[in-house]
Amino acid sequence: MTLFDLTGKVAVVTGSSRGIGKAIVERLAEHGAKVVVSSRKAQACEEVAAAINAKHGAGAALAIPANISSKDDLQRLVDETVRVNGQVNILVCNAASNPYYGPLGGIADEQFRKILDNNIVSNHWLINMVAPAMQARKDGAIVIVSSIGGLKGNAIIGAYNISKAADFSLARNLAVEFGADNVRVNCIAPGLIKTDFARALWENPKTLAAFNARTPLARIGDPDEIAGAAVFLASRAGAYMTGQTIVVDGGQTIT
Repeated sequence: MTLFDLTGKVAVVTGSSRGIGKAIVERLAEHGAKVVVSSRKAQACEEVAAAINAKHGAGAALAIPANISSKDDLQRLVDETVRVNGQVNILVCNAASNPYYGPLGGIADEQFRKILDNNIVSNHWLINMVAPAMQARKDGAIVIVSSIGGLKGNAIIGAYNISKAADFSLARNLAVEFGADNVRVNCIAPGLIKTDFARALWENPKTLAAFNARTPLARIGDPDEIAGAAVFLASRAGAYMTGQTIVVDGGQTIT
């Protein structure tokens, strides 16, 4: 067995029909995990799962659509995963929302609540749905995909950054609560990645040029460049790591 072998593990990844989540679910499957592809749109989930099954064999991937804003949807996601695959060994909370760009003084209450509910509360719900069984087995890996935005202020995406900073704290506190049962909880903090979710930031040539100018690698990231960190945190290679954040940002934090 290699340090990164995930054979026999079952992984649930939210927001995995595109972008970072899709890259993560593909790489987890490549390393042997049975994966559950989940996002709001059933067809998109089914297409990703079908491609994984075609590559790795029938049963390698299962599509279960779910809306992270619905606690019932999330419970169904967990229950159906357990019904089909027996358990959840790896959970990656990747799905998030950001319906507002602009200063905090202009955000509507419903927009702020949506950001906090979808980016923090839904993670709390889902983690607590899978954690008891992980604790009983004395084995589990939970990964929250946060953001470099949680480490700094921003006049345009401040509300989103606040939610991502809270995810760091959520991981730290749950790491303390679950550690005695060998259940690890960590975060990944991507920088600017070329996804549809971040399109408003990288599609503007001036914004992109300014970002590249202050980043040592002089470019934004690709979704697949985040997936390796998730594989590490989910595998035996990351067995002595919990309550931590891996920053994957091309060096922006050191400029």
